[in-house]
Parts: sequence; structure tokens; C-alpha cells
Amino acid sequence: MKALYFNNFGDNSVLKYGNIQSPQINAEQILVKTQFIGLNFADIYRRRGTYHIEKHHPYINGYEALGEVVAVGSHINDFKLGDTVFFVDVPFANAEYVSVPSENAIIVPENLDPKIIASVGLQGLTADFLAHDLGKNLPGNNVFIHGISGGVGQILSQMLTSDGINVYGITSTLAKQTLALQQGAVKIFLRNTPWNQNLNGKFDTIYDGVGKTLEQSLALATNKGKVIFYGMSGGNPPKIDPIKLLNQSKSILTGDLWDYLSNAIERKKRSQRLFSYFQENKIKISEPTIFSLADGQKAYEYLESGKSAGKILLKP
Repeated sequence: MKALYFNNFGDNSVLKYGNIQSPQINAEQILVKTQFIGLNFADIYRRRGTYHIEKHHPYINGYEALGEVVAVGSHINDFKLGDTVFFVDVPFANAEYVSVPSENAIIVPENLDPKIIASVGLQGLTADFLAHDLGKNLPGNNVFIHGISGGVGQILSQMLTSDGINVYGITSTLAKQTLALQQGAVKIFLRNTPWNQNLNGKFDTIYDGVGKTLEQSLALATNKGKVIFYGMSGGNPPKIDPIKLLNQSKSILTGDLWDYLSNAIERKKRSQRLFSYFQENKIKISEPTIFSLADGQKAYEYLESGKSAGKILLKP
């Protein structure tokens, strides 16, 4: 099969495209022929060698994809040949074929475009987890989202807005600002302006996936407010003094999606809740940017450039 792979950690130059051995399945797995493969910041960290990656020779990146079931293990009853499924937590996804444990596979609803599902899989389940497990905001709350026009940000913003929450955020360009406003945000600030004047202490919750902005996020929080810290796309966060948080009655909440997406029942429940927003037209996303798997280097470069608005997909 064809795959995007690398033998050593480093920058995008280590990525190679070519033939490697196809995976085999056991009795509890299905073989998925990928149609769309999701690219995420975590894949960049793995390629650099700064984030956990499954052992394999050569290394194959990627953990999420959508595709067709082309082989079924002998103990599998929930899937059949020809089913369209997606997964968000199975390694070696940057390839034409992936062996997927049956409990990790999620059936794609027939009334949703597979490309949409591929575009929202991991980011959508992340947004759902941030909103419903960590944020738990009430109607009328004021929240602030860093990187609101990114993959997670777009979905999270619309999810919260549809739940009656007032959403504010920050982004880098006028085009992204317009997009976020069209998706229901109250006000969007531009990063290259003195945007945070008079905003400290104004927000009940700040969603921060940037990392290095953690102190700034804490300043934006109200007394008894909270910061949801869920990523480091902009760099490692600074050290935080817990005594200062105590004195201001502010909290930092964080978590790992995988501790919540822990079994087939949880995957089904959470994906159905996510899909309901799309089925009821409460969330719309920008068109994904699609690269061929052979052009994987260019896709990684594009994600690292910060120019993307929404999801980047690889297509075998």
C-alpha cells in the first residue's frame, strides 16, 4: 500500500511517500480503506519527536480517518463489508489501509456528508468534550475562545452559541474574523491589534488551546472564572502560581479526550450528540483544504503556516 512515513524525527523534509507493507487484521479488527485522513497539530509534534507515537518501522503518523470497511475479523458482528466508518484514535492513519479495533470504529450516519464527518471527527469530539465535560457553561455566560477560526474553535464556537452562550474570540485575519462572526460570535478581535484593553475580568470561561497565552487567559477570567487549557499550538504555557489563582478564585481545568472517549458506548454517545448539531443545521464549517496523501509534506507545511481556516484532509 501507499503511505506517508518517516524514519527519523525532524522537520517536514523527513516525510516520505511510497510503498510499505499493508496491515493485517486479527479477529477483533476491521480493515478500513481510507477515503479522507485528518491532519492535526499533534501529528506535527509526533513528527518532531516531542509527542508519543506508536512504534512502527517506518513511523506512520496520523490517528483519524474515514473510509470503507474492506475486511472484517471473524469475531466482528457490528460491521460488514462496505460500511463507511470513521475513527479518531487509531494509529498509522497516514496510509491507504488501516487496521482498526472494532470498538474504535464509528458508523457514519447516512444523512451526513462523509467529507463533513472527516472534517469534524477529532475536532468535533474535542469541542464536545470541552463544552460538555469541562466548560459546562450556562445560557447567558460570556466565553472567550483563542484560535476561534481553527478546526476546534469553529465547532466549539457554534456549539456554545447554539446552547445560548455569548461567544467572543480572537483570530489573525479579517477573513477569519468575518467567518467567526458569520458563525454566530458576538465579537472577534484581531491578534495584531491592542485587542485586550479593558477586557480583563470580563469572561466566565476562556478556552485556550494555544498554551503560551495561559497567563493572558487567566487575566481575562472573571473572579470565580475558569480557563479551559487543552493544547499548545502556539508554544508551551508559562508556569502558573497556584496561590495567585487561589487569591483570585480562578481555576484552570484541563483533560485528555481519551479519558472520556474510553469505550465503544462513549464513542457512540458522544458522536451522536456531536452529529445532532449538524443534522439540525446548528453548526456549519468552512470547506476543508484537501491535499493528496502524496503531497503530505505540503499539507504539513500548510498546517504549520497558520494560514488554514478549518480542517486539513489528506486523500489517498
